[in-house]
Amino acid sequence: MSESQQHAEGPRTPAKRGGGDPATRGRTTIADGVVEKIAGLAARDVIGVHAMGSGFARTLGAVRDRVPGGSRSATQGVKAEVGEVQTALDLEIVVDYGVAIADVARSVRENVISAVERMTGLEVVEVNIAVSDVKLPDEADEEEEAESRLH
Repeated sequence: MSESQQHAEGPRTPAKRGGGDPATRGRTTIADGVVEKIAGLAARDVIGVHAMGSGFARTLGAVRDRVPGGSRSATQGVKAEVGEVQTALDLEIVVDYGVAIADVARSVRENVISAVERMTGLEVVEVNIAVSDVKLPDEADEEEEAESRLH
């Protein structure tokens, strides 16, 4: 047998299919709502954050809680703009009276960035925080007021 015949009949290596790293085969997209949920839950975990969203949005949330099958949205008070590799977030929060707002905002920003980047792999380019209200110790929540009006 000639050398070329031996080579042709020798052991074959399986042909590589698809080519390249499996992680590079295809595209992953993450919906704005997914990022908004992650950010909303991360923001609520911060001590000093009483609620998310404007007073009107919180009142609607309380009404939605009373409707069978309805539930408060984890995205309330959060707006995300998601690109292919980056995201930007706007949050509206209500803080408890007596907390240092700058410290709460810093903690919210850090917690949101950490959670979103860890869970999605997106780079968070900015987290804008609007403090829309301060919850005083002796005032009833707008959610509680809405519930009492429904009874």
